[in-house]
Amino acid sequence: EFMETFKKDIPNIAADREQLCNVCRTALTTKLRAEVADQMTEIVTDALLTIRKDDQPIDLHMVEIIHMLHKMDLDTRLVKGLVLDHGARHPAMPKELKDVYILILNVSLEYEKSEVSSNFVYKNAEERETLVAAERKFTDDKVKQIIEFKKEICDDTDATFMVINQKGIDPVSLDMFAREGILGLRRAKRRNMERLALACGGFQVNSVDDLTRDVLGHADHVYEQVLGEDKFTFVEGVENPYSCTILVKGQNAHTIAQIKDAVRDGLRAVKNVIEEGSVVAGAGAFEIAAYEHLMKVKKTVSGRAKLGVQAYAEAMLIIPKTLAENSGFDLQDTLITLQEAYTKDSSNPIGLDIVTGKPILPEQMGIWDNVKVKESICHLSTVLASQLLLVDEMMKAGRGSRPKDGHEMEM
Repeated sequence: EFMETFKKDIPNIAADREQLCNVCRTALTTKLRAEVADQMTEIVTDALLTIRKDDQPIDLHMVEIIHMLHKMDLDTRLVKGLVLDHGARHPAMPKELKDVYILILNVSLEYEKSEVSSNFVYKNAEERETLVAAERKFTDDKVKQIIEFKKEICDDTDATFMVINQKGIDPVSLDMFAREGILGLRRAKRRNMERLALACGGFQVNSVDDLTRDVLGHADHVYEQVLGEDKFTFVEGVENPYSCTILVKGQNAHTIAQIKDAVRDGLRAVKNVIEEGSVVAGAGAFEIAAYEHLMKVKKTVSGRAKLGVQAYAEAMLIIPKTLAENSGFDLQDTLITLQEAYTKDSSNPIGLDIVTGKPILPEQMGIWDNVKVKESICHLSTVLASQLLLVDEMMKAGRGSRPKDGHEMEM
């Protein structure tokens, strides 16, 4: 009940980018140094706003997190498109394309052995060549259909063509694509195929028969970047960026893991705020206010319940105490200062400035927490404490029911 009166409702919060950045910054500054946290705040907030659709739940799986052990952590950036963690499998294929039509396929373009036992029976070399050509014809016809479709779309224009296939493309088919200037990627991940359709437009096709312009996606710029033995394909400048990629860079594996963990937390923090439409003051302000509220409630209860309310109220002060301790300030002095400041003006939440150790107004500083997280903490802490006490009671009961040995009986 106190949370409902303490939280701040913000109508149409999804349109307030600054407020979303404040919530995200509060979540990230506890995990990253300030300079990186400020940059990641912008990236995470823009990523959520990119994939968000009105009147539809936010799907965080549409934000791909790709890492590159390369450069510095400040080089992390948001790609409003897709970054695929593989590249072309033919050396003659183009490494960069502009004004690209993208064909998203789920068609096998490689020779496949029959599922039953079979063998070639021929009398001379000419018959063997004929049989081999007939066996390749099924696959080659599909490749030629794609090439003809590409010519129909791109001839007499500066447009280029790219094929991304969820299944395989054999070397012969890759060679045919390369001769026509088509960039072909094979064995793309299924989740990337779904994101491609969302980002670039078009849709995945399961047959090369009757291809039309409607099935194609489009991107302004596609290029390949090689890093050691790894290849990355960037698809940027897409028409409908309802899917995006956060490209995490760092000088070592620890830095990358730290940033990826912070990004996941930031994405969920912003998602929660958009769904709830409300925030709660941070910097320990909620805990200070809850303590004062519980102390008033204590006066209205009687019996042993007073002890329970007192214990719960004191437990709420763990957050401001921890903030003060981690910032190098005296716990008692800091806590008394915060409580006195809130008592003087209980209409404004009072939090702790971890730099100066003095009271601040979190609303003015833009320090906000998730309502859902605070509610979850209050609920889970009560449940866990109850379960631990229950375990203690069971252990006491078990000890009392054990039979005494002979030595204890003599004693």
